[in-house]
Amino acid sequence: MANAATHGRVARGRGRSAPLLMVIRVLIALGLAVDAYVHFILAPQYQQAYPDGMGGGTLFRIQAVAAILAGLYVLIRGSRLSYAIAALVALSAFAAVVLSVYIQLPQVGPIPAMYEPLWFFEKTLSAVAEGIAGVLAVVGFFLVPRKDTALR
Repeated sequence: MANAATHGRVARGRGRSAPLLMVIRVLIALGLAVDAYVHFILAPQYQQAYPDGMGGGTLFRIQAVAAILAGLYVLIRGSRLSYAIAALVALSAFAAVVLSVYIQLPQVGPIPAMYEPLWFFEKTLSAVAEGIAGVLAVVGFFLVPRKDTALR
């Protein structure tokens, strides 16, 4: 009987990993909040080259909204799906910023070329926050039991 009770507690997210998962969720949300803040702050500067079209500013605003939604979702829900979405948002943003520094990619359809071979404070802050949030989201994904849909 004790095994069933213990198994039930772990399956509902009240086991030993629950406090760790809550800390991970908060850190992911904070990382994505930093990502969103930096993208919102930088968006107007990157939109100047494309004032009426799909410029860098538009992409930055889309990224910021995606980061906010993913951060809130993982913070509120804590499910494997929420961790997967947070990882996708954070790691795709991290990959984009690293690629924009080291690889000169051409314009692809409506997406402008975003090559900028330098690091500055906001870009570095965003990359670090995205990288940490992405790695923590992957860790959280694997720590949540498969049969558990949410940790509350």
